[in-house]
Amino acid sequence: MTRKRLYLILDAGHAEDPLARAADIFLVALISLNVLAVIFESMPAVYAAYGPYFNAFEIFSVIIFSIEYVTRVWVAVESDNPRYKGSIKGRLRFMLSPLALIDLIVLLPFFIDALLGIDLRMLRALRLLRVFRLTRYANSMNLLLQVLRDESSIISAAMFVLLMMITVAASVTYLAEHEAQPEAFGSIPHALWWAVVTMTTIGYGDVVPQTLVGRICASVIGIISVGMVALPAGILASGFNEALHKRRGAYEKLVDHVLEDGVIDQDEQAALRELQEELGLSTHDAAAMLRAGYRKNEHLRAVCPECGTTVEFVNPDHKPDGNDGSGSRRVSKFG
Repeated sequence: MTRKRLYLILDAGHAEDPLARAADIFLVALISLNVLAVIFESMPAVYAAYGPYFNAFEIFSVIIFSIEYVTRVWVAVESDNPRYKGSIKGRLRFMLSPLALIDLIVLLPFFIDALLGIDLRMLRALRLLRVFRLTRYANSMNLLLQVLRDESSIISAAMFVLLMMITVAASVTYLAEHEAQPEAFGSIPHALWWAVVTMTTIGYGDVVPQTLVGRICASVIGIISVGMVALPAGILASGFNEALHKRRGAYEKLVDHVLEDGVIDQDEQAALRELQEELGLSTHDAAAMLRAGYRKNEHLRAVCPECGTTVEFVNPDHKPDGNDGSGSRRVSKFG
């Protein structure tokens, strides 16, 4: 099996390949079972009864994930990403990518324990990081990561302003309350807990201002925080909407292209299916856009009353003009 073939099997996004689909399903199931194992291992009674089975499953999982990790590093140079080109530097850059680092972090404690005898069972919970590997197989998670990358500067600015407001709120409340409540507001770090709980609108009620100035500050902070805490959520919602609009636009553009001749052949169907999976569009949305494309295409066609042939009205920049051999004539819709 060639290196390119292995890359296509391990690369999430080639669901049309039966072997790639089977590999995706197996890895997703194994990651999910590992997460469940970590959860049940935290129950002393369950671990006491089934500890050997948990250990055997962990060894099996580590073997599979180790083989997968080494294989991914080896085939990384086959990626379309130019950063991973080059036999040594490309693979090193891949090993430093976030998902590759997660793969390595969850594997290292097992090998350190096995080779050096250092008991790192306390780090077993790190295996929960494997759940982040599911982002390889979920287009919705990829969309979330894309939105976070695209909006990172705006979200960072909003979070910075929110952090500054929390600090100011804690400082002002400390000055107003530290004499009346030295236990709760004995220092600004102590007051930070109250400021975070108040500005996030959680309001546990374990710490409450008692002075008039403190209550006035709490009222102002509570009103302002409603909008400030919701700001990052609004930015994410706007980013999601824009990203979804771009994805739909890319698919609609391909639909318009394949419907230029009014017929979708097998290669065009495969291209539509591949783009749909790449963009994470549902079958319902893709079918709706395809129907809209057909309706739009029908508006550009008419039957010539003189000869009875189908006439397709196209943009005058579209080449070639005239009879294309398909039984229809193309003329400019502008003249």
